[in-house]
Amino acid sequence: MAVADFLLRPLIALGAFALGMLAGIGRLAIFALTGVRAALTPPWYPARLLEQMGLIGWFSLPVVGLTALFTGAALAQQIYVGGQRFSAESTVPAVTVIAIVRELGPVLAGLMVAGRVSSAIAAELATMRVTEQLDAMVTLRTDPWSYLIAPRLVASTLMLPILVLVANIIGVLGGYALSVGRLGFNGAAYLATTRRYLESDDIVSSLVKAAVFGFCLALAGCYHGFRSGGGAAGVGRATTNAVVSAFILILLFNLAITVLVFGA
Repeated sequence: MAVADFLLRPLIALGAFALGMLAGIGRLAIFALTGVRAALTPPWYPARLLEQMGLIGWFSLPVVGLTALFTGAALAQQIYVGGQRFSAESTVPAVTVIAIVRELGPVLAGLMVAGRVSSAIAAELATMRVTEQLDAMVTLRTDPWSYLIAPRLVASTLMLPILVLVANIIGVLGGYALSVGRLGFNGAAYLATTRRYLESDDIVSSLVKAAVFGFCLALAGCYHGFRSGGGAAGVGRATTNAVVSAFILILLFNLAITVLVFGA
């Protein structure tokens, strides 16, 4: 019996882990559906929505812009170095714009905004939970889902495509600046090649990813903040878990959208 218990112990641990993970996915899915329902049904709070759009969109623009600028320049340099090995330096404009618009722009913008926004949302909601402000809202007949969760989900979903569009433009300009200033490319020819190889599907893919990433990062922050507990330590755990969950969701949905939706 002791030998059997020893052999079964890893399987029991693996099963418990799998069941716990499935339970967590179920709780997150239920939370997401409840948040979407709150966003689609009254009461609505336009002032809260505009406030969150400013906090998520406008104040995230500097970090997103700098990230896109540096990434676009570094990407152009790396593509040029790699292209030299195959005498394909002329591919720098085409590969740079496709890589930025289809992949690096939405992913990096999503990750940077997640690091800033998901943590802030989780910390704010977790603090409200441990100080019983959420309970006070319910007592005053104010629905926390409509007042706190829905505006954040909607604002993030709307603002991420705008941020990604700006990031794509800045990233391409970063590659352009380095290619023209350092690598000896002709500016007009570089822009002409960029326009020729950029297709509408690339832009659609980027914006679809951005909207999904925006929803995911706000969902992660709201989920962990709203469900937190345990005082100050709980606030810290909620903030950390929100950022990690947002990163995982962004990378997971990036792969799913790339392969399943735009894989052809």
